[in-house]
Amino acid sequence: MNKETILVCGGGIAGMACALGLKKAGFNPQIVAPAYKPMSLGPHQYHPRVYALSAASQAFLEELGVWGLMNADRITPVSGMELYGDGDGFVQLDSWQNAESNLTWIIESGEIERALHQALQVYNVTWQVDLFDQFTATGIQTQKGAQLAADLIIGADGAGSQVRKKAHIEHHSRPYKHNGVVAHLDAELPHQNIAYQWFVGDAVLALLPMPDTDQGPQVSMVWSVQESQANAFMAMDPEAQAAHLQSLLGALTQHRLGTLRLRSQAFAFPLTVERSAMIAPKVALVGDAAHRVHPLAGQGLNLGLGDIEELIRVLRAKASYQSVGELRVLERYRRARVEPIMAMRWVTHGLHQLFALPGAPAAFARNVGMNVVNKLPFIKRQLMKSAAGKKTGFL
Repeated sequence: MNKETILVCGGGIAGMACALGLKKAGFNPQIVAPAYKPMSLGPHQYHPRVYALSAASQAFLEELGVWGLMNADRITPVSGMELYGDGDGFVQLDSWQNAESNLTWIIESGEIERALHQALQVYNVTWQVDLFDQFTATGIQTQKGAQLAADLIIGADGAGSQVRKKAHIEHHSRPYKHNGVVAHLDAELPHQNIAYQWFVGDAVLALLPMPDTDQGPQVSMVWSVQESQANAFMAMDPEAQAAHLQSLLGALTQHRLGTLRLRSQAFAFPLTVERSAMIAPKVALVGDAAHRVHPLAGQGLNLGLGDIEELIRVLRAKASYQSVGELRVLERYRRARVEPIMAMRWVTHGLHQLFALPGAPAAFARNVGMNVVNKLPFIKRQLMKSAAGKKTGFL
């Protein structure tokens, strides 16, 4: 085992996955984060936030030994996608076109966290219940005043990363002036394990398949909409929200899944596009602490897990005389992540800007483009392969 100490600041999915991966790769990680507190859910209740995991992320979680710890009844495989433009544009993607069983898997944030926390306990990873406060000459000082020595500090502490701020890592953020509104819905018709997405002007609506409940089929809604509309919706009482959504979604989806009814509390969060330099001497960022993209492609967590897998690979491949916190080592990590992060930012930001363009000529062009893509199997295979990511392995 490598005896150098690595502190992982952050106890969410990124932080837990990073610490577990480092431990399995032979390093000595410790987590510094608030205590893990699972959400209490009753029968047929689901965590409000869900993720679409790519094939590469699924393989990484399986390599960590986490995939099998998750409740299979709470995992929904997605075998197809239907994408609708703001005119007659349409693209249909099916996993069989890429010789795969599934395109992606829809899983609750809370279920991934539960499985990761269980695995961390099995591997006896130290969890310091505290928060990062500042750097010291030998490591960090926590908010409770503890002095922790470290050879490498990993910032997995989210979009508002204090590790990034205190390390003076270059960071750029631009708001979309849109909010993401999420909620779970009862659907009148079965989703058939298909994910749906509608581009309507500068708004994007996604309906992701979820496990059936005692009320029948269920989907998770991710609605990207202007701040003013999101704020007005969130200001409504629950009954008004339910009535508004039922009417709005019926019109937007043309009743593709029949009547849609609100079954959970709705939550909203601001959307931004963010990038950072990712590293400093003895410091590396992963996940939302390092970058954020528009959620229309559902790739945020996949990018974060890609960061973790690559960072572990780089640390394992370093020369024995090099420290895990050496800048030359961390530069290899940053360089390896530039292309996939930039490509995803370009795709998501570009699509958002394309559908936000006003005027009939722009609408005609983007809808014709969608229909052309739908008739080209080779292009569709490339889109699916890109979304699946690349499995590299690290153990």
